[in-house]
Amino acid sequence: MADANIQGEGKLPAIAKRVQNLGDLAIWQRSRAYHDLIGYINGTSSAIQGIKTTDEVLESEMLRKLLRLFDSLEKLVEQHPPLEQPQRFGNKAYRDWAQEMREQMPELLEQLLPAAKKRYQSELEQYLMESFGNATRIDYGTGHELSFLFFLCSLFKAEILQEQDIVSAALRLFNRYLEFVRQLQRTYNMEPAGSQGVWSLDDFQFVPFIWGSAQLAVKSPFDPSKFVDEQIISDFKDHFMFISCIDYICKVKTGHFGEHSNQLWSITDVPSWVKINAGLVKMYQKEILSKFPVIQHVYFGELMAFEPVSPGTTITNARLGHVAPPPSKRICIGTPNLVPPVPVSAAPAPPPPAESLSNDLNVGDSSSESSDSSVVLRPSTSSASLVAAAEGSGDKPNVQAAQGEATKEQAAE
Repeated sequence: MADANIQGEGKLPAIAKRVQNLGDLAIWQRSRAYHDLIGYINGTSSAIQGIKTTDEVLESEMLRKLLRLFDSLEKLVEQHPPLEQPQRFGNKAYRDWAQEMREQMPELLEQLLPAAKKRYQSELEQYLMESFGNATRIDYGTGHELSFLFFLCSLFKAEILQEQDIVSAALRLFNRYLEFVRQLQRTYNMEPAGSQGVWSLDDFQFVPFIWGSAQLAVKSPFDPSKFVDEQIISDFKDHFMFISCIDYICKVKTGHFGEHSNQLWSITDVPSWVKINAGLVKMYQKEILSKFPVIQHVYFGELMAFEPVSPGTTITNARLGHVAPPPSKRICIGTPNLVPPVPVSAAPAPPPPAESLSNDLNVGDSSSESSDSSVVLRPSTSSASLVAAAEGSGDKPNVQAAQGEATKEQAAE
């Protein structure tokens, strides 16, 4: 059967939203885009472990061009200062900025894309424009961050960025994006999109915690139990994305950290950054990538394709806690010419229904495999939770019990 996403023979796939109902979530979890996304996130984690954000890393000319694009977007912010208005959230000047951003984006991308890659411009535009928030609601959240991850992954799939760029794409380009969306949040008082409040990991971001914990997986200068200490935040906020996020939270929220950021506060009980990273990836899959309210807004195209992967196709696993493998072994994503899947002894089990993915945030390695090539992402059999408070800790709330209550409330809504 022909893919319904093809607009006639010989034409490129339409750039469209494909998750229309809850049943489409299972299709999304078997899609090429889903596999490439998780592979890209895990491949990047493996590549950046032990590397500080401030370390000198290779920056290709294309990477520098992409960084300069954010300079242009910042100038637009200066041209659209916030308006005087009574509302606390959602400054309407953001809509003017967003409109001009969308008008200028085609020209900005056309200037930096090589001629041979212009065929991907429309798809890249869509992902990038969606990554800065919603102009109607004037909000920003992890769904918009996901769109930027689609943009990054697409740059590699289209071979606009090369494998040599994988470290700088995270520690330079993604970090630049992170700084810019924080500027948008503060300037226009953007509301958190879909935040669960104290029970969310963070009001706005998720991926910098994954990649930030990967940075700390090797030669970490402090243990996980220390990341909320004021001195640690002051000393390392510029060096690690994880601590940068903690610093930002402390600037925009008041009160005890364990009260306004309970999920993060409880991570201090997890013994290693490797386990934190593995748990965060599972949490991301379950709390973001398996949520219909998030995925219904996601666009798909040729580079991030909604088509299903072949049975037995595997996902690259992050292998942390040691020096990253050489680039030839660091397989993170496929190219538009799909590489035949790596055969495995048994086909992976289909992803569980979305309703079963709500509250089982297990830690541990995503797979017990030790191969450098892609491995099947298997659910952990451990009963330990990433955010479970250590047994007998008197001053930290019982997060598991509270999470259960929060899940019941969500189910009732």
